Amino acid sequence: MSNTRGSQASGSSIGNSVSPRAQALKDEASDAPPVVRQAHGNWRTRLKGLAVPVAILLLLEVAVRVGWVQSYQMPAPSEIATTLTDLADGALWKHIGASLTRVLSGFAIGAGLGLVFAAWVGLSREAEAYLEPTFAGLRSIPSLAWVPLLLLWLGIGETSKIVLIAIGAFFPVYLNGVAAIRNIDRKLVEVGRMYRFSRRQMIVHVFLPAALPGLFTGLRSGLSLAWMFLVAAELIAATKGLGYLLSDGRETSRPDIVLAAIIVLAVLGKLTDGVLAMLERRFLAWRDAFTG
Repeated sequence: MSNTRGSQASGSSIGNSVSPRAQALKDEASDAPPVVRQAHGNWRTRLKGLAVPVAILLLLEVAVRVGWVQSYQMPAPSEIATTLTDLADGALWKHIGASLTRVLSGFAIGAGLGLVFAAWVGLSREAEAYLEPTFAGLRSIPSLAWVPLLLLWLGIGETSKIVLIAIGAFFPVYLNGVAAIRNIDRKLVEVGRMYRFSRRQMIVHVFLPAALPGLFTGLRSGLSLAWMFLVAAELIAATKGLGYLLSDGRETSRPDIVLAAIIVLAVLGKLTDGVLAMLERRFLAWRDAFTG
């Protein structure tokens, strides 16, 4: 009996001596700076995001090399990479610069107007009664339907392209902005009124923070549509730009040039969306939302 108690005591003492050490190691691991843990998580997420594109490229390379896909229809990714390298040594940067300028200019105009009208309609039922029926009809018009009219009115210069891109960026920002304002919790507005907030204070301290998630959703959707409308504009009337590069590849029967231009468009779209996503995380860092 005494031996059993002794063994239990010794086991307990060993457990007590080991447990603090193990706990200390565990605490040390958990006390890593949040920035470091977040950086590791971001890198893991990015690597996971590259898995699907890399797998597709490998499958395409094998399919073309084996002969399952004809190279004149779908060039091998290695051939597209060679074409991109050749273009980068030539006029590619001129085309990228022209397209970026058009997209950013059109997006700034369209998104700016979208935010203004969204605030007006979202905060005023009277404005909604006058404007919403017109906007509902205009947003149903396909993008290509605007092209002939803009060419007749504004010619084939930069103005018609920027206006077309602005039209594409306007409606997602406007729709999401109005929805974000109208979906604000009524209790938040009542609290602001209880504290006798002025109109400006209500907008700054109640409406804007509550509507910000929806506004960023609209901005990101508007930016993606700006890139789509850019291609529609440049395919029809342009002498430079990535849309022109697409058209040039089609006319010269060069699918490698077409795919190279598509890849550049995808990369630029992802980078510009990443900038908005970074701003969204910064401005909405206070939000305690479900992350999956």
